[in-house]
Amino acid sequence: MPAAARPLAAALFVASLALAGCQDRETQAAAQAQAQAAAAEQQAIAGERDFEAAVAAENWALAKAQADVLLSRHPYTEAAGRVRAKFDEVRRRGDAVREQARTAALWSYDTRPADGGQQVSAAIYARDPVDVDGRGAKPVRLIFRDHPSWGRSSYLVLEAGDFDCYPSCRVEVAIDDAAPRRMAANRPQTDEAIAMFIDDEKALWRLLDGAKTVSIVFPVEAGGTRTVVFEVAGLDRARMPGWE
Repeated sequence: MPAAARPLAAALFVASLALAGCQDRETQAAAQAQAQAAAAEQQAIAGERDFEAAVAAENWALAKAQADVLLSRHPYTEAAGRVRAKFDEVRRRGDAVREQARTAALWSYDTRPADGGQQVSAAIYARDPVDVDGRGAKPVRLIFRDHPSWGRSSYLVLEAGDFDCYPSCRVEVAIDDAAPRRMAANRPQTDEAIAMFIDDEKALWRLLDGAKTVSIVFPVEAGGTRTVVFEVAGLDRARMPGWE
């Protein structure tokens, strides 16, 4: 080889080595990326199995948590795509379960001895306290009671102020977005409790079946009317036997 050509040949040789090295690095990087993608897919498949197991058990809160983890860690996997397609339904069901638990916890139930038998009651506080006498908002309760001597009754209880319903009045009762209906009520002449009875307790009890909210507009001694809203969807009707 002529001496003048030797530098060019050397340069080409070095360039070929560099190109080969670059190709090797690209091949290695591609292989590494492929391995990482395969590992991510396997991990996602494991997460998908946990998700599907929670769905099969109808444990919607757990299913949503499993989906959240999978979609966060491995969002571009095929398993994530399959889970994502079911995610909205799982979230809807989970939200419904949480809402049912929340509204169920709003009710309290009591059974106690009374007049040789048992008094059974179901009670719930209004969603928001109400100012009935100008001295600040106070809680209002709705109570259904079954007493061995006094029978069945439904009534509102105040912690302050008083009802303007003696000896009788009318209240407006509305279920969800339905038009209100007027119902007879009365304030007994007693100082034992600030209570106002809604006379047709059976009708009120029936109205609550399947309802989400019930609002009651009642007159107060301080003047005018007040409105209370109760979130009644969580009522366990079985806790008041014989009312159906």
